[in-house]
Amino acid sequence: MTAPDDDHAGSRIQEQRRLARLTQRELADRIPYSLSLLNQVECGARAATPGFVAAVAHALKVDTSLLAGPPAMTSLPPDRLVALVSPIREALDRYDLGPLPVLPTVRTVPELATAADALCRQVRATHLRAAAKALPGLILELTHTAWKAPSTPAWRALASAYRTAHDVALKLDHPDLARVALDRMGWAAGRASDPCLEAVQRYKRATLWRCANSIPLISSGQALLAGATSREAVAVIGQLHLGAATVAAKGGDRTAVETHLAAARELADRVGGEAREVHWLSFGQVNVRLHEIGASIVLADFDEALSRARRLKLPASTLTSRRARYLVDRALVEMEAGSAKASLRYLAQARKVAPEQTRHLPGTRSTIRGLLHMSRRAPDGLGGMARWIGL
Repeated sequence: MTAPDDDHAGSRIQEQRRLARLTQRELADRIPYSLSLLNQVECGARAATPGFVAAVAHALKVDTSLLAGPPAMTSLPPDRLVALVSPIREALDRYDLGPLPVLPTVRTVPELATAADALCRQVRATHLRAAAKALPGLILELTHTAWKAPSTPAWRALASAYRTAHDVALKLDHPDLARVALDRMGWAAGRASDPCLEAVQRYKRATLWRCANSIPLISSGQALLAGATSREAVAVIGQLHLGAATVAAKGGDRTAVETHLAAARELADRVGGEAREVHWLSFGQVNVRLHEIGASIVLADFDEALSRARRLKLPASTLTSRRARYLVDRALVEMEAGSAKASLRYLAQARKVAPEQTRHLPGTRSTIRGLLHMSRRAPDGLGGMARWIGL
């Protein structure tokens, strides 16, 4: 029951009509065009002329660009989003230019490492804007320090800051910037001579988007840790298996999905509990179960995903970012099962738990659009949720 993939003016007219809680007949009565033409435009059989779009926009009291152009992909106004992202981009671009000519104050490496860890914590708590504002200054300080007095702790802290830049960029719907940040993370991790950190970087690269290099990247990360038995290494290897399961699901390889999930379960048993201290991966059985739900969604096994989601009870210690992702996934599978009220309830919970993250998750938009296509009129509360994400 997912929303159609096509994104033409007719589908946007249909969405806005349903948000206005109008039937096709009621909207047709408000415009100088026939019900038959409105029906054909909404289903994509006829193109919407500029005059038709203008008439519908006037009737629905919305701007014509909302019907004629692509849907907004972020809830933040463009100027505010640029103000957050541009300083991060500039700081990332300073990576190979040596120490800064002038830097008023520079903290010690332990202080900088603590600050980098604090930013990781902020992102996991979904305080994205606060983390985004603090990142550029920290990256510049660490870049300066790593060049002026190179050391493994300095390079490691810089790699951590780059990883946070990736996380923030991705959650703010800037995947290209996230990829640049990952390149910088690999560059710094190599100078730190930290195989676990390098493996985490390859995991992130492999799962950023599916491509021919995804599996080789995961395999190379596993090779970096071949023979390692520390808790840190076991947790990272387990996370690599979860990454491989994600990639396999996107490729429709069900056998590989189960193989990698089984390996991850065994490694989670060895780790014991959640390894929250290991590169903020929180690898453990809960993380494995969340990936099981995600893989089922990607494979369109919505009944299985819903069954898994209903059985999972998140512990109170679950990171906010993970809890929000679970709630959005739960909303999506409830929508697919036809439970509109339950779906909206979980979306509302996700919004309350992590508003900044929730409105940027692709699953949020997919769920809202799916709910719009489920019924003739938008359920109570859906209109506000759609406006909140910019739909």
